[in-house]
Amino acid sequence: MFGVSYCVAYTTLIDPRTAHQHAAGSDWLFVDCRFDIRDPGRGPRDYRASHIPGAVYADLDRDLSGPVVPGKTGRHPLPDRESIVRFFSDLGIGPQTQVIAYDESTGAMAAARLWWLLKWAGHDAAAVLDGGLASWTAAGLPTGAETVRRQAGQFVAAFKPEMALDADRVAAVLADPGWIVLDARAAERYRGENETIDPVAGHIPGAFSAPYVTALGPQGRFKPAAEIARFWESAMAGRDAEHTVMYCGSGVTAAHGILSCAHSGRGLPRLYPGSWSDWIADRRRPTARGRSGTARP
Repeated sequence: MFGVSYCVAYTTLIDPRTAHQHAAGSDWLFVDCRFDIRDPGRGPRDYRASHIPGAVYADLDRDLSGPVVPGKTGRHPLPDRESIVRFFSDLGIGPQTQVIAYDESTGAMAAARLWWLLKWAGHDAAAVLDGGLASWTAAGLPTGAETVRRQAGQFVAAFKPEMALDADRVAAVLADPGWIVLDARAAERYRGENETIDPVAGHIPGAFSAPYVTALGPQGRFKPAAEIARFWESAMAGRDAEHTVMYCGSGVTAAHGILSCAHSGRGLPRLYPGSWSDWIADRRRPTARGRSGTARP
């Protein structure tokens, strides 16, 4: 497939008032990505009840992930290329479309996943609404309840396979001092002290702890880019983004870490999409608990 050509406006974050100024534009698409891992039906229900006017809905499990194969994949494997191109086409995303993804509030986890998938597929005009729907409503901006169906388009993909690493590649770079592997989960999950989702607690041996929430300030808004950049400069310990791998529980919150790193100007780290839930699917792979001499504060 051929690459895309357009004038990129917003590629990482956008604030609610700026986004609202463009909400009626025909080349702007808002995508509601609200999702609750403990109640997967909540996101669609919340969307039907109220959303940004004109927004469509993307479901993390159904639309932004591929089929789960017990014992062989993580909880949110990447969709295959044909499926994601079809989904983006169904949403009406064309070469000129500016996509704005949003979540409920803190973390923007599923919204960051959509953002990452678009980057992976070669569509750079994608940004995440800073602070999510909560920041939109706090600014007094309107919401609606009308279910939106946009005219299908033709998504033009130019996939960037180098953005994603599988488990074997992660295992290989762990032995290379020129690379660093960062765990975006909460520090207590990294240490194996509080695992409430996956059946095995701990982290990939040799990985460093770099919680994605470090980039967030009050009300789930991102901290200033310069402050975020200082955190990533320390976490990456001299490596550039091309030699940094991020993972989390299932490849979703790690995308948030990649988003904050990109927004800070430090570049676009690689993603291990399968993440911890994929790593532990093969019981032959080693795991570690505690600080293991590698965890960052």
